[in-house]
Order: sequence, then C-alpha cells, then structure tokens
Amino acid sequence: MLTIPGHRHSGGRFCDGVSRRDAIRIGTLAAMGSGSGWTLPDLLRAESVTGKRSPKSVIMIYLVGGPPHQDMFDLKPEAPREIAGPWRPIATNVPGFEICEAFPQLAKMADKLTVIRSLVGNQADHDAIQVFNGRHPKKQTPSGGWPQFGTMVSKVQGPARPESPPYVSLCYQCTHGPYNEPGPGFLGAAHSPFRPMGDTRQDMILNGVTLDRLQDRRSLLKSLDLIKREVDHTSTMQGIDAFTDQAMGLLTSSQLADALDLSKEDPAVVERYGTGDPKIMIDSNGAPRVPQSLLVARRLIEAGVRVVTLNYSKWDWHGGTNTEGRKNNSIFVREQEDFPIFDRCVSALVDDLHQRGLSDDCAVIIWGEFGRTPKISSIVGRDHWPQVNCALMAGGGMRHGQVIGSTDRIAAEAASRPVSFGDVYATLFRHLGIDVNQTTVDDLHGRPQYLVEDNAQPLPELLS
Repeated sequence: MLTIPGHRHSGGRFCDGVSRRDAIRIGTLAAMGSGSGWTLPDLLRAESVTGKRSPKSVIMIYLVGGPPHQDMFDLKPEAPREIAGPWRPIATNVPGFEICEAFPQLAKMADKLTVIRSLVGNQADHDAIQVFNGRHPKKQTPSGGWPQFGTMVSKVQGPARPESPPYVSLCYQCTHGPYNEPGPGFLGAAHSPFRPMGDTRQDMILNGVTLDRLQDRRSLLKSLDLIKREVDHTSTMQGIDAFTDQAMGLLTSSQLADALDLSKEDPAVVERYGTGDPKIMIDSNGAPRVPQSLLVARRLIEAGVRVVTLNYSKWDWHGGTNTEGRKNNSIFVREQEDFPIFDRCVSALVDDLHQRGLSDDCAVIIWGEFGRTPKISSIVGRDHWPQVNCALMAGGGMRHGQVIGSTDRIAAEAASRPVSFGDVYATLFRHLGIDVNQTTVDDLHGRPQYLVEDNAQPLPELLS
C-alpha cells in the first residue's frame, strides 16, 4: 500500500510528521492484502540500468463471464437458426477470415489480428483464475496457489524501468468473487500488481492525496515535493544507500501518475477509444464497461510497465426477462449493446499500438473463462460451455492475419489444432524473452515450478 499516516511528534520524523521508515515505505506500491510488497529501492536494485525504449510487454483483457465465441469470431451461418442466431459473418481485409458483422472496425484490420477458435481445456465454472495464470483450477495446486502471469513476470524479470512497476492491474473489484483476478500465489505479496483502480484506491493515500485526485496535478506534485524537500534538509538520509536516495527522487517524477491521468492524452485519442462510467458494474456483479481502460493500459505500457491486466464489462448472457432491471435480457439484445463498443475500443488500441511504434513490443490477448453453448436456450441465452473457447490476439511482432484452429459445424468442439491456455501463455512468455522450458520459480517449499502447465509450448503459427 501507499499510505503515509503523518502523525506529528518527534523521534525520527520529519517536520510534517512523516517518519524516515514511512518515507522509505512510500515505495511499497504493489502490496495488496497481506505482505509488504516491493519497494522502490528493491526495484532499483533489481534493474539499475535500463534504456528508455519500451520494454517487451503484454496487455491482457479479461472479458468477464465468458464471451460467446459463435456470435463473435466463429460464426456458423449454415447451422440451424437455434444455433446460428441472427448475426452474420462479414469479410475482413484478409481473404477467408470472417468475423461478426458487428465488428466492422476490427474487420478492417484483421491483418493485425489472430483469432484462436480452438481454445480447449476450459473450466466449467465462473473463475477468473485460469484466464490470469493459464492453469486449470481443478488440477493439483501447490501450497499458496499458482501465481498469476504478471506475478511470475515480476519475479523473473523485475521492473523494466526504475520509475514503473513491472505489473499493473486495472481490474475493477467485482462483487461476484470468482470474477476477480487471483492473488500472487506462492510468490507472495512482493510480486502483487500495483492496483490504481476500484476499491483499493482508498488504500493508496499520500499526505491526503488519493489516486482519485490525479486530475489535480498540482496537489499531487505539491505533496511529493514536500516529502522530497524534508528529506533533503535532514541528516536522516545518511546511511541510506544510493538506491534508496534515488528512489526518493523518483517519487517526484510522477511518471506513473501521468500514465494514469487521461487529461494528459489527446482528446481526439480519448474520443477514439470511447468512455464509460467506472462506477456502473454491469449486471451489478460484473466489471464496468470502461473502454478508456484500454487507453490507460497503452499509456502504462509506454511508461515502462511489463504487464497490464484489465477486466471489461460482463459477458455472462443466459437470457431471460425482467432480470437485472431489464425487460428483455436476451443475449442478442446484450450483444447489440456491447459489441459496437468493444469493436471501437479494441480497434483503437490495436491501431494506436501500430501508430505509436509499439506493435512489435506490446502483445495483446483478449479472452474469457469459457465459451457458450451452441444451442440458444428457451429464454434466449447461451449457457456455460467449457468444451471450446476463443481468443483474440494482436501485436507482439507476431505473425498475424490468421485464424488458428477450427470447430465443428455447430461450434461445439475443436475440429482442428486444439490450443490450451498454457500454449497461449507460453507464447506470451516467449514474447517477453522468457524460455518456459528453462525458467522456473520456487514454491513455498523451495521446489522449482515451471511457468506453464503440461509442458505447454509457444504457438509456432505466431512465431515470426
């Protein structure tokens, strides 16, 4: 947490009541729940010499609740209507590559995208854990639990730049617990993500300035400058090593604050992504539909963050009437709401990465925990379907403009090239320069554990 109590009394404290220990703990940005988290001095020791070029990075977008693969990227127009639904496929700028007609912007850039239509090994229940760590939750788990992807990257690679954490979560806290990203597992709180969104904003207080007040740039800098001046004018810095000294100086750079502050962005770019209300949880228990989160993710990547995760909207569309205050909760009514906004913000992100020269360095993965049933239910919805799922990928300097795998005539089973969550994560690790065949992390008992399950390997179709 980033919390400075500031009680005013003497004994190792600066004149504003901030103790030397508390000043150093300002760097503890990433601790969530229990544990102390990594500090800026630790961060600096981990990687004291870095360039300013964007590091290899990943943006992971979780579509909360399981998106309908056969209505988005694997349409079956020749199937019976109770399976096919009303949507029709449209051609993209890649011959033979078709997607839903509700995604015209994505269709224009299909050469920059890869659709995986044969993602198998999905769990059957709502649980974000497999999306975030690539491991099936029903399989054997070590003490403490498996770390999620960003946590492992933090452990293996550390920060890319001294002024930026290696891993940032933009995920909003959902009232339905299984929708939330898991903890850091056996790697501990030191490698938890920095979380500037949702309820945890209340835990990140610096002399009365919360991240909710990032729009007020002057107040933020004034509080940071006050601490720096008090440190500079006391002898308490004696004995603190060079990295700690540098860490105190970095607190005034506010690079992370800049990345999170969309008032610093070109208004035309913000308009291109679109905006949503972060306080409206879709269906009360999902995530907000906040397209600007994708723009914040891009800005964090430019600031040197290695992994950014975010959750987006709610895709658990079972149908029905008079539910959640809606007279018509048909899956297709919901898709008419969500699909155009999704098309707009995802295409904006992909286009933005290419225009800003980030497409080779930043990989994007978009998916949910499972697919949906081929047959439309009597209340006009699709239910949970773990047999097959889909994923959308972009960037990372990979070989895009293709579809990997296929399903049968009703999109019920993988018909060719089954792909696992582990295979996708092995591909993302490779993009970051991490060899999943050689790299391990130690669990709580000191046993080395591989980063992906079942000897998963990078997808050769994507390797450039």
